[in-house]
Amino acid sequence: MWSVITTPGEVVQISCGPYDLLWATLWEGQAIVREGIDRNNPQGISWSTVESPSSENGIMHVSVGVDVVWCVTKDRKVWFRRGVNSHNPCGTSWIEMVGEMMMVTVGLNNQVWGIGCDDRAIYFRQGVTPSELSGKTWKAIVSGRESDRSQTGSSTSLLSAGCFFTDDIQNQTNAIIQGDADTSSDTELPSVPVNLANAPPMGAAASSSGNGTGNQTAEIRANLPVDPLDSGQGEAPVAVTSDEKASLEMHKSSTNPNPSAEPQWTNIDLKEAQKHPVLSVSTFAETSSLSSLGVFSVGAEEQYGADEHPLWAWVSGGGCLVDLHSPLKWFTVPSGLSSSVQSLSLSITPAQTAAWRKQIFQQLSERTKRELENFRHYEQAIEQSVWVKTGTLQWWRNWKPHKWMDVRVALEQFTGSDGMRDSILFIYYMYHEEKKYIHVFLNEVTIIVEVLNEAKHSFALYTPERTKQRWPIRLAATTEQEMHDWLSLLNMSCCESRRIQGPPSHHAIWSVTCKGDIFVSEPSPELEAGPHLMQCDQMFWRQVGGHLRLIECNNQGIVWGIGYDHTAWVYTGGYGGGFIQGLASSADNIYTQSDVKCVYIYENQRWNPVTGYSSRGLPTDRYMWSDASGLQECTKINTKPPSPQWSWVSDWYIDFNTSGGTDREGWQYAADFPASYHGHKTMKDFVRRRRWARKCKIVTNGPWLEVPPVILWDISIIPSSDADDEEAVALWAISDKGDVLCRLGVTQQNPAGTSWLHVGTDQPFISISIGAFYQVWAIARDGSAFYRGSVSPKKPAGDCWYHIPSPQKQKLKQVSVGRTSVFVLDKNGNLWYRQGITPSYPQGSTWDHVSNNIRKMSVGPLDQVWVIADKVQGSHSLSCGTVCRRTGVQPMEPKGLSWDYGIGGGWEHITVRGNATEASRVAVHDTSEEHPAGSKDLEDEESKGKRELSKTPLMVSESQELDRNAVNC
Repeated sequence: MWSVITTPGEVVQISCGPYDLLWATLWEGQAIVREGIDRNNPQGISWSTVESPSSENGIMHVSVGVDVVWCVTKDRKVWFRRGVNSHNPCGTSWIEMVGEMMMVTVGLNNQVWGIGCDDRAIYFRQGVTPSELSGKTWKAIVSGRESDRSQTGSSTSLLSAGCFFTDDIQNQTNAIIQGDADTSSDTELPSVPVNLANAPPMGAAASSSGNGTGNQTAEIRANLPVDPLDSGQGEAPVAVTSDEKASLEMHKSSTNPNPSAEPQWTNIDLKEAQKHPVLSVSTFAETSSLSSLGVFSVGAEEQYGADEHPLWAWVSGGGCLVDLHSPLKWFTVPSGLSSSVQSLSLSITPAQTAAWRKQIFQQLSERTKRELENFRHYEQAIEQSVWVKTGTLQWWRNWKPHKWMDVRVALEQFTGSDGMRDSILFIYYMYHEEKKYIHVFLNEVTIIVEVLNEAKHSFALYTPERTKQRWPIRLAATTEQEMHDWLSLLNMSCCESRRIQGPPSHHAIWSVTCKGDIFVSEPSPELEAGPHLMQCDQMFWRQVGGHLRLIECNNQGIVWGIGYDHTAWVYTGGYGGGFIQGLASSADNIYTQSDVKCVYIYENQRWNPVTGYSSRGLPTDRYMWSDASGLQECTKINTKPPSPQWSWVSDWYIDFNTSGGTDREGWQYAADFPASYHGHKTMKDFVRRRRWARKCKIVTNGPWLEVPPVILWDISIIPSSDADDEEAVALWAISDKGDVLCRLGVTQQNPAGTSWLHVGTDQPFISISIGAFYQVWAIARDGSAFYRGSVSPKKPAGDCWYHIPSPQKQKLKQVSVGRTSVFVLDKNGNLWYRQGITPSYPQGSTWDHVSNNIRKMSVGPLDQVWVIADKVQGSHSLSCGTVCRRTGVQPMEPKGLSWDYGIGGGWEHITVRGNATEASRVAVHDTSEEHPAGSKDLEDEESKGKRELSKTPLMVSESQELDRNAVNC
């Protein structure tokens, strides 16, 4: 008996999984999910509404499995629902899949079929496993008809070549020859396996719409040969036409009088009965199980032209159980055999076949020897092997309007006679219906980096030219696993092309992206100085596993890092980790690492005389729930973790630790959006905001070990160059509460040290740095600077703090000390250099402005200066978070002359404190010639040129908005 279930709207389509999952589609385009379904309450409790993944196009079709949900929107895009399970039937978010479909259907073990939008062919989703529920790629199922002349074949050609050499087939010779007597085709039809016992009348059925309609009927038969290789395969779908389905069900029931008996696995093909006589089932009743043939007569035939394929309109896989471990034979059209060849094949024994193979092999060997004998004295010109990997990805195209488009990619790897490998990546695409391609030599790639994007699993490839443009080659994979496979392969190929392997050197430059990914680059002697200065955009960066917020090192190979949860980590000397596995990763020194960080959103309100503060703003106001800028709408429901690798570990809560202070309810007040916020209300405050936070966690692995138990905010290691392996290395840190700490027992053999020594302060600190001669500088939370006196190896904690006045009207936030230079960074992004530092007066005298537009900076053991620039304009795009190097740094010009732009954007931190690679010093004008854009006036106005160039800012058009197409990692 049917029971009426009320719904929140008009339902146009419904899908029920094999267990407790039930989704339906509403006329308005939303989906509804039935919650509370269990064994005791099969009707469920209530409906929950899930919005369409696209605001412009509603959901048209939905299909569910055990714990997966797929849908098709009205623009024919295919979407996969992430996070669906029995406890959360609504899931968490939508992920767009590659391809466009008319509809999709999910089988018993989450296998997916669909009907293509353009060609109306039946597609199967390959790679669906319990660990990768979204699968990898769509693959068309070959479902040919005899009316398609390119795929016609005889009934006997359905037998696989392996079956011709079994004793069982000998019993069917006469029947087979009789069936093949009139055939003229030599092409075999594809076979699709199906289990007729456990499925409904058809395990998976599909209907097709022909090119013509009518009342004409013709007999269609289905040959059911069995391939012995398919004997262990599970249930699989079958494509049938609408007129064939009912007749096939009728014949199935008549040919299986004992439903409880276990029938044999069969391959089924639908063929029109034209010239071939219809053989009765009894003809083959006595045959063996491996070669049983069943021939059925089915109903009316739809009319198709000679060269037309069926246009499928509907498919259902709800009764299909596909064995994941068995090869599927639905995707190829095996070549057929003519009747004469088949008849001949039936008399060939396996012994004869083996003898023929041996004879052919001997003849080929003699021929090769004979042809090469006259050329053995020649010197070998080249010996190489080629290895190719291909796949389907999406590419962010170069021309406007910029959008993702499907492309074919191929990685070709060449191995030369010297054993060295080079690789080329080809990207094939369509431009105005014309096939084109772009290619990249991997020995020119400077970095391959994952891009932070909720909707896509994407990554970017940079070359020196594309770094100048700020426009990388950007590719996206269907699944996270597929993206990591490509990232690992491409990273390994780049390292092989550049002959880089093993762990980073002690002089390596380390950096961290805003995503927390760690990259390392090996510096060359020409990087800092020399007659032929190496450009910053030529540097090659490779990824190291792990997840950190900042990282510091020295030139003895001691590397420490701090995570977003302020946990301290020490480098173990390994390499690889994360998605980098196999030969590209070390076998030991790789450990599990976790990190926790907060995602922030803002609740905004405006005051009006009637209701006071409310969520109804002006038309020009920012979103009432937004990010910090107010340009992006961020609600509690639609805000997701940074990437699929992250998972929520808390609920939303009010954050009272917001800069500027808050009131008791967490609100900050201001005169208007945006403005300077404060924690108390005044008569002139007409808007307010409140920050909400939610914690998420990532678990990965890399060459890092945790250093308990103190959690840290900042860290600095002395960049000494002449220390003994057993000599203690000075390491200073600041805890998350602002306490200053000194680590004892740190050596090259024991980089983690032994214990912490507390150094007293009268206020909390936020930044600290120690120079090559034990000069310790620090920044307090109020933005003031301090110098620690009398620090030495024998007195590691020093004796007292000296207050250093800050630049006028500026609050400092970071300090970095090199060999003799001291640089500080204020909260407005200005970089300052400390003048007048001498051995007798280490505090210096005055601050000299160097540049603006700086986010982070690092001063190395050679007094080299590297920064993370806030905004840098390229020829194609504007990027935020770019690695830049100060050029022209000399003993007589410690502030340098100009900036050289490197990789970016999306970078958050860099340290060059391990790079003590000396290079020959050159005159200042030689260095400036390498950068005429930064020092073009040096020759004409030598008397004042140095003064002006030393203050060269990082130029960027402040009026230009950030390009929405720019890549931020």
